[in-house]
Order: sequence, then structure tokens, then C-alpha cells
Amino acid sequence: MWKSAERLPAGSCDCHIHMLADDAEFPLWEGRVEDPPAGKLDDWIARFRSHSESFGLDRTVVVHSILYGSDNSVTLEAVRRLGYSAARGIALVGDSVTDAELDKSAESGIVGVRLNYVHGGILSWEGACAMAPRLLERGMHVQILMNARLHIESLADDVRRMPVPVVFDHIGWPDLSAGRGETGFQLLRSLIAEGSAWVKLSAAYRMCQAPYDLAADAIEALVEANPERCLWGSDWPYIMLGNAAAPETGDLLSAFLEIVGKRSTLERIFVENPEKLYGFDPL
Repeated sequence: MWKSAERLPAGSCDCHIHMLADDAEFPLWEGRVEDPPAGKLDDWIARFRSHSESFGLDRTVVVHSILYGSDNSVTLEAVRRLGYSAARGIALVGDSVTDAELDKSAESGIVGVRLNYVHGGILSWEGACAMAPRLLERGMHVQILMNARLHIESLADDVRRMPVPVVFDHIGWPDLSAGRGETGFQLLRSLIAEGSAWVKLSAAYRMCQAPYDLAADAIEALVEANPERCLWGSDWPYIMLGNAAAPETGDLLSAFLEIVGKRSTLERIFVENPEKLYGFDPL
């Protein structure tokens, strides 16, 4: 049970949520694997604000869901309604995205583009690398969901050469049963230690069951490697679950705080790092 809201520093950021709306309001992608739960965008924003206030979270990053394909309208509008002082967005774009589309996104609070090796998507790694100079011009970065064991070796050299930040989602989705010594996870940890990449310490529930002890060693290893490149996100409201069980956000957050502990490190992960990466103004 959540009992630790007072431990979160002012200005804390939930760096990974999704925003939803009914198909009639924001058309869903024909290739989606499921429908989102019912509700208009305003309803979901109200739920999210209640969610955030419960945990002392003041800022957020809205990651566009593949349920809406490359039409980022629901995310752009969510960022607008939440307010640019408190919200940023991550868009889904294809390899052939135009400069005009990137300009519109950047002007609307979008700070990065995402590709997804786990659930599939519309942006390739080759496309992201080719796009990187254009992202740099607009102060944007690349976010990627991949499995460290399967993908990191083929990505690492490109990541080191990238002119823009690269952010790995969901702890790098490692093979937790293999421990921190697994080769792919060790390479991910090296990239974080070097400052060559960032990592979201999010979505442990997708890899193990509560109380998330199995994920603790991986999270601890990444924080130890370089707390200046770590972020936290809830992954709310827990869609496209597959075989995972929907978590209680308080349980995720409590487990994370137990692992990290130090107030100075919490300030870094929840406040200072999001300010640096996403461009939030210091409070």
C-alpha cells in the first residue's frame, strides 16, 4: 500500500504515461491489437490528474500509443490540455516523416519519437538514425522499446554515435532471470554508465509480478551505473498487457523508492533528469 507520497520531491515527473480517448473523438488505428477502455479525452485527463495528485507527481511525459497509429492528435491535444509547463509528448512517426510534420510536433510540445521492437511500430532503427540530424535541429530525441538480450548488441555502436539522446524504455526489458550479468544487460549498463543513453526505470510489472523483487537487481544496477541517466515512469493506464497483470501504481512506486532510497538520488531521477532531458523549467 502506498504510504510514501511525502518522499517524492517537488516537481517530480512521471516520464511514461499514455493518453486515451474513444474512437469517435480520436480515430483508432485499423491495425491495433485491442481497443482502449471507454472514455473521452477529458475523462482520461481527469483520471490522470487524480492519479498524479495521489502520488505527488507534478509533471508527465505522454507517450503516444500505437493504438492510434501515426496520428498523434490525441497526444498533441493531451499535452495542450495538461499544459506545456507540466507535460511533454513522445510521438510515433514513420521513416518518411516530413520536416513540416516534425516542426508541428516540436511546436506542440513533442520532444521525441519512439520506435518499438517489442510490440511493433512504424519507425525503423535505420529510419531513426537517418532522422537524427533533423531531430537535433528541433531539440528532439529517440526513444526505443527493445529487449536488451535480443537487440542491444546491434544497436550499441549506433547509440554511441547518435547526435541526439537515446532513451531506452522499461529498464531495457532485460531477461530478469539471467541477472545483471547477462551480456545484453551488461552492454545496456555500459551505455548508461558512459552517458551514451538514458533509461526509464518503468514497467517492472511487465517483466515480473508484485512486489517486483525480481526487477530490483536490474534497477539497482542501472542506478548504480549512472543516476544522471535514469528516469522513472508508471506506464499508466496499463494497456496492451499481454500476460502481465495490471499493477497498482502505488505498489510500483513504493517498490522503486525502496530500491533507490537516497533523497539526493530521488531528486536526480524524479526532478533534475526530466528537467534536463524534456526541457521542463526548474521550479
